[in-house]
Amino acid sequence: MSVTPVQTTLAAAYQSGSTTERIPQRTLGQEDFLKLLVAQLSSQDPLNPQKDTEFIAQMASFSALEQAKSMQAEMRQLRSEQQFLLANSMLGARVELLTSSGEIIAGPVEAVLWEDGAPRMMVAGQVYDMSEIRSVALLTPSTNPETKTNSL
Repeated sequence: MSVTPVQTTLAAAYQSGSTTERIPQRTLGQEDFLKLLVAQLSSQDPLNPQKDTEFIAQMASFSALEQAKSMQAEMRQLRSEQQFLLANSMLGARVELLTSSGEIIAGPVEAVLWEDGAPRMMVAGQVYDMSEIRSVALLTPSTNPETKTNSL
């Protein structure tokens, strides 16, 4: 009976791309932490209680986790607002888009819409995602095809 080393098996799985990532179904929250803390306190040995420093360390860890979650949500909101401001700054600019079907669309940005938490722009009467933009150019009177000059 031959035995295959673990490293060889892991390397083969990694190279073939057959590794699967474990995705948690549920994350622990503040309520779960408090339940665990109450269970720990109620089942501890009264003659050998847990030290205060351990409780303080656990509470500090939980507090840091809550602050990190809050900061993550705020950063997500900030990123969303930044994307919307960027899209608004393109109003009137000439953009060139490459659609998912491979079609190239060019024209001025007519409007900016907010759909599904992301900015989208209207070009030539159609709505496109900002990720489809290939180039952006400011329209000047000499390059704007809609600008009419009056000669005297």
